[in-house]
Amino acid sequence: MSICNHSLIVSFLLVLLLGINNAMPEHEEYKTYIVHIDHSLKPSSFLTHETWHRAILRSLSKSDKEMLLYSYNHVMHGFSARLTPSQASKIRKSPAHIAIHEEKFGKLFTTHSPRFMGLRHSSGLWNASSYGEGVIIGLIDTGVWPESESFNEKGMPPIPTRWKGKCQNSTTNPFPCNRKLIGAQVFMKGNQAAGKSSSPDDSPRDVFGHGTHTSSTAAGNHVPGASQVGYAKGVAQGIAPGAHVAMYKVTSDGFIAESDVLAAMDQAIVDGVDIMSLSIGFEQTPYFQDVIAIASLSAIGEGIAVVCAAGNDGAPYSTHNAAPWITTVGAGTLDRSFTATVTLGNDLIFEGKSEFPERVVVIDTPLYYGKGDSDKALCSNGALKESEVFGKVVICYSNNTSNIFYQAEELARVNAIAGILVTDVDWSRSGIDGLSIPSLILPSSSGALIKKYVTEAAEEARVKFMRFVLTSFGTKPAPQVADFSSRGPDPINPNILKPDIIAPGVQVLAAFPPLIPIEGMGNYGVATDYALLSGTSMAAPHVAGVTALLKAIHPEWSPAAIRSALMTTANTIDNNRTTLTNQYTNLPGTPLDFGAGHINPNKAMDPGLIYDIDWQGYVDFLCGLGYDDAEMRAILRQSQWTCNQDGTDINYPSFVAMFSKNASAPNVKNFTRVVTNVGDDQSVYQATVEATHGMTIKVEPTTLTFTNKYQKQKFVVSVQMDGKAPPVAYGYLKWIDQNSHIVASPVVVLNT
Repeated sequence: MSICNHSLIVSFLLVLLLGINNAMPEHEEYKTYIVHIDHSLKPSSFLTHETWHRAILRSLSKSDKEMLLYSYNHVMHGFSARLTPSQASKIRKSPAHIAIHEEKFGKLFTTHSPRFMGLRHSSGLWNASSYGEGVIIGLIDTGVWPESESFNEKGMPPIPTRWKGKCQNSTTNPFPCNRKLIGAQVFMKGNQAAGKSSSPDDSPRDVFGHGTHTSSTAAGNHVPGASQVGYAKGVAQGIAPGAHVAMYKVTSDGFIAESDVLAAMDQAIVDGVDIMSLSIGFEQTPYFQDVIAIASLSAIGEGIAVVCAAGNDGAPYSTHNAAPWITTVGAGTLDRSFTATVTLGNDLIFEGKSEFPERVVVIDTPLYYGKGDSDKALCSNGALKESEVFGKVVICYSNNTSNIFYQAEELARVNAIAGILVTDVDWSRSGIDGLSIPSLILPSSSGALIKKYVTEAAEEARVKFMRFVLTSFGTKPAPQVADFSSRGPDPINPNILKPDIIAPGVQVLAAFPPLIPIEGMGNYGVATDYALLSGTSMAAPHVAGVTALLKAIHPEWSPAAIRSALMTTANTIDNNRTTLTNQYTNLPGTPLDFGAGHINPNKAMDPGLIYDIDWQGYVDFLCGLGYDDAEMRAILRQSQWTCNQDGTDINYPSFVAMFSKNASAPNVKNFTRVVTNVGDDQSVYQATVEATHGMTIKVEPTTLTFTNKYQKQKFVVSVQMDGKAPPVAYGYLKWIDQNSHIVASPVVVLNT
């Protein structure tokens, strides 16, 4: 030990262990702080870092009150504690201090989807990966409902011997784990210390309705059946049926504390998870202040892939969890819709949208239309009379201010049997599962035919047959980018294209706590074991599940390699054979909306080439951001590092060129990339480019020849824009070989 370091430790101990001026002003309040410290300065007299952390805190206060919440050893070096501002100030002055900040609170980003993504039992990624057997997925969320059939252990292999986690039980609420759900723990000290939790909660059970559905989506049960691997009592089997699941509960009331998330991720690393899935996020901040970014980089260093939801803000510059070592996931729609049908007295049949959850059938019932009274025709509040519509099916038309939920409430008030709601507004984008009466939604084109019939038939107008709870597949266009899905450019670093990818996240069938009503039916709440839920919180577990499948079949691949395979094989074309569109506008989207595209699991199994990134690659990226030494130490957890290059270019599977509108044309940006051959030993790839008007993409060399598997090749991409370029332009670079591998990367230009 150098004399300098020895004197630092002595000074630190004098300040902290002897306790200088540790009286607290009466007006100061305790708050939770996240404290990064230099672990190398721990005095040898302390056996563990936690005992050192406790000694530091004891030196700050004469009170016996417990100040320490968590001691962190893997996601970062340091601790979280309840401190006053003056105590926090003392820590800032200590030699071991690296960074400290007051805790922030985050938010939640809240089937047919496997088949929609192309997963089949007979062939492809499911079959080749043995359904993700042996892989462990750690979910950081709101808990789990262990009795759900999605966590049935039937057919599951033994728990991997490397697993070090536990099943945290509750004295009042027994909690079973098994070979499927192999662990469940609670991390809510920060939440409770801040008064955000309504009551102490020591059970991993989900009472919020968020965590359970993500776990079932990520890795539902694997149950042998007539087709060897089938459904368990008809429930959704999930994306990685053979994978094991561990839940790390960080909230029960929707409030999420940074200290709890850090503790959960810290424990997940210790426990031995292969993948972390997070459907939560905090306010966007620089990486060295972003607890998920910091913890994720530590996980990546251990070979753990981290998959996060992009957020539900639905606007440009709104992405969350966008560090380049995280796989950031946006949400897309499925080609499935929920419908109802109505057959009129003249035998005309209409199919419309409906999410009414009961299998209601209406037979030979009078049809009512408030002809001649605009308020009755619109089913305005208080307009209808029970004496006129009781026991009838009622037609409600729309104007620019009509709300179908208010119309349904009016129908329920007067005891109508059912409603036919005519509107051209696509209410299904925000969900139509809260209508208080059996209701069918039709467009105005169908409404005109119904109006004609009911006008001509007058009192004889009837509904012959009306049926609910139907499902249709093949809806077009699909997938679309969900209207709520957060978009790029990334507000922290627009040089990295985010989200990386989109996956099913709209009306996904998921396991749900059976004690929580999903909606109201009259005066009653409707509960179910499965519910339709939307959000990037649903999309991220899909990608975590596919990541598990890829990890099982390619255990040697790094997290960056898996992300590359997902991105370069993604679909940018919908089932109409056109560019992916936005759900809200139906207009073509861009990579700022959908990243590299919609996930295609089977193609990701054999991507041909991958863009890999090692630890030094991330260090070099951070070096280029201009962080000072303290900021670098906070995110790297190291006191020494080497910067091997200038700038922020990183070996990423996508490209973003930023130009200033005031710069003289032509504008040119160069990118250097290295690809690794994971396909055939003998492969020759030719570069092809696609570019919009005013944009030129050049590649050197244009041919990459490989003679061995895992051989690497370097190339340079030049992106040029002329003076008339739009604010956003994009194109693609595709490497195509003789065996039909297509390795596609989006190229985006931002003119700011």
